[in-house]
Amino acid sequence: MGNSSAHETDGGRRPQQQIPVVVLAGFLGSGKTTLLNHLLHRSAGSRIGAIVNDFGAIEIDALAVAGALGDSTVSLGNGCLCCAVDAGELDVYLGKLAAPETGVDVIVIEASGLAEPQELVRMVLASEHPGIVYGGLVEVVDAAEFDDTRARHPEIDRHLALADLVVVNKLDRTADPERVLALVGSLTDRAAVVPATYGRVDPEFLFDCRPSEERIGQLSFDDLHDHGDGQGDGHDTGGLGGSGHAGHLHTGYDSLSFVSDVPLDPRRLMRFLDSRPEGLYRIKGHVDLGPNDLRNRYTMHAVGRFLRFYPEPWAPADERRTQLVLIGSGIDTEALGTELKGCESDAPHADEHGMWGVLRYVQGSEDEPDPEPRGG
Repeated sequence: MGNSSAHETDGGRRPQQQIPVVVLAGFLGSGKTTLLNHLLHRSAGSRIGAIVNDFGAIEIDALAVAGALGDSTVSLGNGCLCCAVDAGELDVYLGKLAAPETGVDVIVIEASGLAEPQELVRMVLASEHPGIVYGGLVEVVDAAEFDDTRARHPEIDRHLALADLVVVNKLDRTADPERVLALVGSLTDRAAVVPATYGRVDPEFLFDCRPSEERIGQLSFDDLHDHGDGQGDGHDTGGLGGSGHAGHLHTGYDSLSFVSDVPLDPRRLMRFLDSRPEGLYRIKGHVDLGPNDLRNRYTMHAVGRFLRFYPEPWAPADERRTQLVLIGSGIDTEALGTELKGCESDAPHADEHGMWGVLRYVQGSEDEPDPEPRGG
């Protein structure tokens, strides 16, 4: 659910990127470890830094472990790193994994089965390391045991209200998956609710995957659709049931690519984002806000209710346009495209207060929203 951002210096060079830190939570047996293992083995070219509570709980294939990097860090064969820590060490290991020499693209913290996710979120937000940025909270629930889990752990309702994305796992083991999905959805506060079996979710729902080949200049958002099309490993990694489409996890999901050479109006864009449907899991890309900020484009990252904008200076060679990819399930892509088209504005002058809504979601802004749950 994270999105790396970087700011250009005057010399045109980019400093170290901010690495998104995703908190992965859920009660014992929900499938967190299975999901994390899936991400580590299907990282789509990205280098993941995983922080787990203890190595005894994570079933890493011995053949995938390339060698130890320290007392509690191992390097996996696919380039990912894994650390075993307790809460007191969290900031130390966030710093180690965020070091430029690790080459890590995203950090995933697997909380213990009884951890309080809100406290982990606060710890990440409180970190003063300039190389990391909070990337959202993912809550994993066991569909087959959900009613019993709520009876034993009523606090799960509060956890779901705080989550940005909820993975409803083990749907193949419940007799009435639609009821469970509807119940979970009723307990969230605009979180994206993703069905899954065996912890198989698309890594793109959590973070931006590294493109499969180096590009000169601007990243093409077609990469989202390219990786896996006819080039996958053939494993069945689909969501609810899966499809085995060349290892491509987007089968069964709807996606929309929106490109516009006309700047977007920030007020209209925020109205669109405030009313986005629950089935819209993910938005990634960048936005041209025209005269409202002539210097910067705004990289946008949204998962469920989680939203961040990252201003980044336009390079002289950049083509000034908006490029967005939207991913969801059961969404009306045509209607969403029409709504985004309605955000276009060729007004020559800036709206004096138009940027206020966008700036609330810029990391470090004084008006940045509090991570507390809003209702639920």
